[in-house]
Amino acid sequence: MTAITPFLALVRKDLILYVNDKRALMLHLLMPVLLAAIFGSLFGGASKSNTGKIDIGLVVLDQSASGRKIAAGLKAESTLRVTELTEVEAQEKVRAGKLAVAVVIPAGFGDAADSALFAGPKGKKPELPLYYDPSQSTVLAMVKGLLTQQVMQTTSSAVMGSAGAATTARQLAEVREAARTDPAAAQLGDFLDSLKKFQDQRAVADAEQARTGAKADSEFEAGGMSMPFATRDEALSSGPKYNGYAHSFGGMGVQFILFMGIEMGIAMLAARRLGIWNRLLAAPISLATVLAGRAVSATVIAVGLLCAIFLCAALIFGVQVGSLAGFLGVAVGFALVTASFGLLIAAFGKTPEAARGIAVFATLIMVVLGGAWVPSFIFPQWMQTATLVMPTRWAIDGFDAVTWRGLGLAGAAPSIAGLLGFAVLFGGLAVAKFTRDGRG
Repeated sequence: MTAITPFLALVRKDLILYVNDKRALMLHLLMPVLLAAIFGSLFGGASKSNTGKIDIGLVVLDQSASGRKIAAGLKAESTLRVTELTEVEAQEKVRAGKLAVAVVIPAGFGDAADSALFAGPKGKKPELPLYYDPSQSTVLAMVKGLLTQQVMQTTSSAVMGSAGAATTARQLAEVREAARTDPAAAQLGDFLDSLKKFQDQRAVADAEQARTGAKADSEFEAGGMSMPFATRDEALSSGPKYNGYAHSFGGMGVQFILFMGIEMGIAMLAARRLGIWNRLLAAPISLATVLAGRAVSATVIAVGLLCAIFLCAALIFGVQVGSLAGFLGVAVGFALVTASFGLLIAAFGKTPEAARGIAVFATLIMVVLGGAWVPSFIFPQWMQTATLVMPTRWAIDGFDAVTWRGLGLAGAAPSIAGLLGFAVLFGGLAVAKFTRDGRG
């Protein structure tokens, strides 16, 4: 009972001082909510409908039927927002970072693409200039895929239909000439000869349909070759629909609570400089009681902040916590890591000024590599494995597990165990240093 009374008094004192510090409350509660709202909106928000379209520029210099069809196909893509520009305007906007990619359909491209469809690897192929922002290489790859689909569909429609008979006849004459010296070209000639017969038949049928007013039924005339499959996208998780705010609130909560742990350690260093620490230890209070009081008060504050942060996330942004027990387990585990991190700073720090700089740097490294700013699944595979040495990674994965993944307490158990391990490691190092020095 004698040891419990001063311990509870120390915890109560720390809690009262923290609650009365309005600036600390604003920093540790309002700031993570604000930043989490910003980061959450960047990573998809609460639904797929919030995902923005890709802005691209389109320069149409080819006014042929094929050129216009390619342009119309790009404009019809649901993932693109296309703006028609002149070539100079497109280049300027890409250079200024206002557009990720600009596509140029040069004059004569449609006819040249028709002629090159069966030209083989040695044939001359027309070029489609693409201007892109160097920082948007991923967007460039997406646009290339969509552009390939539109060009192949339009070109095959022009070549395979009756309107492509003239192009096929010209290619057939070129192939027959090449077959005199290249026997392999004869195989392509056989194919083109069959295609020419098909086109002639279609021409007769189209003429008859035009005379009678019947509707054309040629699939190639209508749309050309299309993708031979359709995808069916189905997002799978054990919990609610993916919510980008769930991850961002976990990340920003972890970051600012670690900052709170830094302030705890700096406060202990400042108390030692002012002599308060020595006077406290001179009283009939053991070093273990003082350290335990600091650790428990920091843990209580951290758990309270995490609960308040996620309460805002649930009420304002629709974040759902699938397992309350799992959430509290991760919250308590990370709160213990924060408290032990603060003790570690106080134990090994020489002065408040020097310790603050090193601690802030270490915290930012842990936050970035832990996936608080950018989700860890975006990292390269080797980095995803390497960052498991960061306690922040375990905390953020744990919060993801109990929110949008909906994995429950069992799914959060590895994260809880990892956080408790880091808390024991940090706390053990701090206590050993304090014990060896005989002070804080």
